[in-house]
Amino acid sequence: MLTISLLLVFVLASVLLVHSYFLYPITLAVRSAVSNSETPSEPNSWPHVAVVIAAYNEESIIAEKIENTLALTYPGELNIIVFSDASSDRTDEIVRQYSNAGVELIRIEGRVGKTACQNEVVDRLESDVVVFSDANSMYEPDAVRKLVERLESGVACVIGELRYQAGDVEGESLYWRYERMLKQLEDTTGTTIAGNGAIYAIKRHAYIPLANDEISDFAEPLAILQNGGEIAYSPDAIAYESTTGSVESELSRRIRISTRSWHTLWRYRSLLNPISSTEISYKLGSHKLLRWLSPIFLVLILVSTVVLSVLYGGFFFPILVGLQALCYALAVSGFIFESKVESLPLVVHVPYYFLMANYGLLLGLHNFFQKKNITSWETDDKSRQV
Repeated sequence: MLTISLLLVFVLASVLLVHSYFLYPITLAVRSAVSNSETPSEPNSWPHVAVVIAAYNEESIIAEKIENTLALTYPGELNIIVFSDASSDRTDEIVRQYSNAGVELIRIEGRVGKTACQNEVVDRLESDVVVFSDANSMYEPDAVRKLVERLESGVACVIGELRYQAGDVEGESLYWRYERMLKQLEDTTGTTIAGNGAIYAIKRHAYIPLANDEISDFAEPLAILQNGGEIAYSPDAIAYESTTGSVESELSRRIRISTRSWHTLWRYRSLLNPISSTEISYKLGSHKLLRWLSPIFLVLILVSTVVLSVLYGGFFFPILVGLQALCYALAVSGFIFESKVESLPLVVHVPYYFLMANYGLLLGLHNFFQKKNITSWETDDKSRQV
């Protein structure tokens, strides 16, 4: 009986893990191959756009961000608003220097967090479209134009493409290339289900105020989907960021984002009901829920294969244990040598990054069960989806 139970645990955990990372994109690719995708066309008239920039203690980069935004080649009316979440450095002073260029500063006291700030700012706006951005996200000149082109009838929100500068954490770069592929496939097969805080646009009338502890760039698309709207993806609307520079420095960000994302998903758990929407529940369950449970699957696979190798012997399970041991050994090597060498080889860096990312997911899940949440961010810890 124990053997059968262990086999079931091993098979189920393996299938769910493989589905989340490999089978899910394959199913989307198959469906995409038979789908008809349309090329976006220019709107008859360009709507009034407000670019809203999130800032907290961004004195080192806010001027560059404003200059970047002023250089956008959007053909319609465009306003720039920077909200300062009780910044304590020179951020506000620098933003005020651009008031003659039409840049508006909205300072919000109390260190209330990004989501609360966005709710307050949108409530003051009169624009047709709101584009949300982070202070460290630099746009291609036509990025806003490309976002607006996708806001056709029925589409309430458009997610842009985030790219990372050369020389950043390679594991993070690989992960985001994989995420971009998933968003593209989701878009060509209906609706995508996740955004990122660096670049996304929403029709102002479709914006749904959120609870302060929800992670806005994940919760807002979910709220729109729950309200019957559609989320599109524009790979040509490009923003650039630099990562925080090391795998370890990414860990706190992942813990925070994972914690908030679990709380957010729980509030929108009705979207996981396949009776309400088969497409949304399949995409949300495969792309997010199973992905975030991957550290649990990894532990179950390791424990079950170790015990089964002892009970069965033979070749299959001992080989699986050996392969897992090799991957974990490479990850540990990455942990040991990351600060001692200029660049880790991919064979070491990728397992290290993958293990650290899953550790962050596990701690975020632990925080969720402990009913802990985090509402504010640091300057190097912007909201990006996991």
